[in-house]
Amino acid sequence: MKITERDIKTWASIGSRATFGIAALDQAKKNKDLIVLTSDVSTSAGLDRFRKTLPEQYIDVGIAEQNLIGIATGLASENFKVITTTFSPFQVLRCCEQIKMNLGYMNQKVCMVGLASGLSLGSLGYSHCSIEDVGILRSIPNIDIVCPADGLEIIKVLEAVLSSKNSCYIRLTGVSNNQIIYENDYDFEIGKSITLTEGEEIIIFCNGAIINECIKASKIFKEKNLSCRVVNMHTIKPIDVNAVKKSLNAKLIITVEEHNIIGGLGSAISEVLSKQPKSPPQLFLGINDTYGKAGDYEFLKKKYGLNSENIVAKALNLLKDHE
Repeated sequence: MKITERDIKTWASIGSRATFGIAALDQAKKNKDLIVLTSDVSTSAGLDRFRKTLPEQYIDVGIAEQNLIGIATGLASENFKVITTTFSPFQVLRCCEQIKMNLGYMNQKVCMVGLASGLSLGSLGYSHCSIEDVGILRSIPNIDIVCPADGLEIIKVLEAVLSSKNSCYIRLTGVSNNQIIYENDYDFEIGKSITLTEGEEIIIFCNGAIINECIKASKIFKEKNLSCRVVNMHTIKPIDVNAVKKSLNAKLIITVEEHNIIGGLGSAISEVLSKQPKSPPQLFLGINDTYGKAGDYEFLKKKYGLNSENIVAKALNLLKDHE
């Protein structure tokens, strides 16, 4: 796909779900062996135009998510490229056994797309929030996990995943009018993180839409004469071990995620750090293993301290404790 500045602005405006629909249609037009399966979410997944344009490459199984994975696996076994998608809690938790057996154990390749992961559907309550998906899938072999930062990265991720050998879970976060992280086209590789801002004293590992708050935090740190590196750890599995090792001389490592602090990005980073002879302290920022009240996206981000001001305040307090 030829990417223009106008495209990037459009993808940011329409949000991750609609952008995914555009990316899927582009890939399917180039590959007649690509089939998209959904669980009654064509509109929510931005796939209405796909459904009308390429009806023979689109299957809606209805609200039967476990069956979704079974059908996808059968198609994959016949050498089709397969994308499945529904809202994140139903794509992962409801299908956990099928994912374990068919994608993990049997190692059939399917690209799963979790819509509206993290806190973006908080107004519908915690039945629709997805703060457990990464922790569950990290423990299943043969599945990569990628969480793109913005619309452009969604385009890049889908293309890379369809060309890779493993099954993959693409975790879509944020709402419409997302902040643009990448203003120009760039090289993307599964498992290789991208440094967004340079610094040596504080290192922030993050992914998804919350990266915007981390970049804001880095600017506040700079005003306080603390250099801060922001790293887009878009791939949670396999984790970029080399990027983590390059942070060992920092004063503080921070992980920021729209996920339970148990089992997600923070846990993956800490597993790497635990194998090093010496490492700096790590500040885990995410959902503190709890369910709270429902609320809109911005409210929940602030409630759980996933905004730039809280990132800085928590970091400065921890640094003070380690003086």
